[in-house]
Amino acid sequence: MITISEKLTQTETDGLDIKDTICLPFDERKRGRLKTVTASGEDVGIFVERGEVMRDGTLLKAESGDIFQVVAANEEVTTASTADAHLFARACYHLGNRHVPLQVGDGWLRYQNDYVLDDMLCQLGLDVQHEQAPFEPENGAYGEHASGGHSHHGHSHGGHSHGHGHDHSHSHSHDDGHHH
Repeated sequence: MITISEKLTQTETDGLDIKDTICLPFDERKRGRLKTVTASGEDVGIFVERGEVMRDGTLLKAESGDIFQVVAANEEVTTASTADAHLFARACYHLGNRHVPLQVGDGWLRYQNDYVLDDMLCQLGLDVQHEQAPFEPENGAYGEHASGGHSHHGHSHGGHSHGHGHDHSHSHSHDDGHHH
């Protein structure tokens, strides 16, 4: 088995020869430890730093020195679209309020299939389609390339929680009257 233990930064990738590709869906690209196979069928074990998503095009370095490129796999997703900018903004607001991973394009948004979200967006008036497509959601305000030195909070949201363990405060409210 090929052992991969290093994720290369953008500045380290110029002029490198890519030995093979590794096609992974989003849920596997979120993991820092997994076993899978390359496009040519070689077994690989990926052991990289946890907490950073492997994006489409990410380059990984094996212990042998070989370079492998991550490819975002087609997977079952929902793509919702509208030409109405106000309606699009409302849909993004409601999905963001639910903290779902969301990919945003020009007049369309994409998320992992969820019939409750599908129904909500249909009721708002968006065109909702299930399809096979790569899923590359936003990193979010607290993602790996966020600016401003802002850390995420470690508190409960009445029914779900974010266990990031960093002290931070900000204000927003939820339907249950819970305030921060």
